[in-house]
Amino acid sequence: MQDVEEAVTRAFQEEWGRVVATVIRMTGDWDLAEECAQDAFAQALRHWPRDGVPRRPGAWLTTAARNRATDRLRREAVGAAKLRQAALLAPRSEPDGDGSDGDSDGDDSGVPDDRLRLMFTCCHPALPFEQRVALTLRTLAGLTTAEIARAFLVSEEAMSQRLVRAKRRIRQAGIPYRVPPAHLLPERTRSVLGVLYLLFNEGYSASGGDDLVRRGLSGEAVRLARLLTGLLPGEPEATGLLALMLLHDARAATRTGPDGTLVPLEEQDRSRWDAGRIGEGVRLLEDALRQGRAGPYQIQAAIAACHGTAPTAADTDWPQIAALYDRLARLVPSPVVELNRAVAVGMAEGPAAGLALADRLRESGALAGYHLLPATRADLLRRLGRTHEAADAYREALGSAPTAPERRYLTRRLNEVRAQQDTTRTA
Repeated sequence: MQDVEEAVTRAFQEEWGRVVATVIRMTGDWDLAEECAQDAFAQALRHWPRDGVPRRPGAWLTTAARNRATDRLRREAVGAAKLRQAALLAPRSEPDGDGSDGDSDGDDSGVPDDRLRLMFTCCHPALPFEQRVALTLRTLAGLTTAEIARAFLVSEEAMSQRLVRAKRRIRQAGIPYRVPPAHLLPERTRSVLGVLYLLFNEGYSASGGDDLVRRGLSGEAVRLARLLTGLLPGEPEATGLLALMLLHDARAATRTGPDGTLVPLEEQDRSRWDAGRIGEGVRLLEDALRQGRAGPYQIQAAIAACHGTAPTAADTDWPQIAALYDRLARLVPSPVVELNRAVAVGMAEGPAAGLALADRLRESGALAGYHLLPATRADLLRRLGRTHEAADAYREALGSAPTAPERRYLTRRLNEVRAQQDTTRTA
């Protein structure tokens, strides 16, 4: 039974977006699509222990969700009207039972991918930017409302209301479910890039749960980013984002140890980094930068390249990274960027300089409840030998750390500074 539960969990991480996107295309009803997708996964938990895990779980789940949607529409009093509406929304050919997405839907972009259609529908300019990103993370990635709220640093209630308003707006505005034609792509580029960025981040560093890395989500983000760069060959930020993803993803296998504990960058086994992905990321970054329009994703990719190409942690060019964060902070002012800049300054100029920046953020209250702020302060205080203050900061970070791997890492660090305190007392 445990193997089946693991298979269902893995299928959820890898297939949720495909299942929901297919049912939305079929019915035009976003809430119904999510309900039917959830029902399909519930069916899997009932049937797979008896029948075995299917060879293609995604196809099984898609078929189950489509069948459930058809049954629901037929039973409801308004089913006939909804089916007529669905006939107008649906492609001329339905996807077949093998879970493929079909390749003709009247969409003049020539992109036969339901998940990319879903992303562009969510990112329609009629929706406010925050609603676009949040809705895509919910429907495409299957993130919970709580997970999305943490990504935006807002309350779960506020995020729930944001999602409801976004779905209502799509219905009321009659927003079409398609990839827009080429001349309309630029107006949605910023939102789509933002969605892909957050989708990748949730896979690379999960906002909650027992696993720090969710490879299904990060892999899906990379796949969609490759499709997007094909759609937007002259957009350097799309290329820069793909480069950023590849440079980070190259290190994903080394981010946790055998027991699932977070392994910080300086302790990772660089011989296990994916050299092919690093090389591709660097080449893409160079192609993007040659266009002379460096934006936030290209700058972040340059930071990732500094890490990815350093032979050892000691060889990392921290002054260059600090300068890049300074430039990033001017382009996209953000307390999270400032916190990362504090880390880089702490490495380039010494922990006291980094701590001054982190303390300024703490006093502002901009990152209240964000566990990486006290975790960063704890590390800087530890390096300064201020073990009592470091222990307090580690305890504060532990109280808000969202994942088990991060809590294990913070516990290890807390025990280390406690041991230093005991050594100091007995010396």
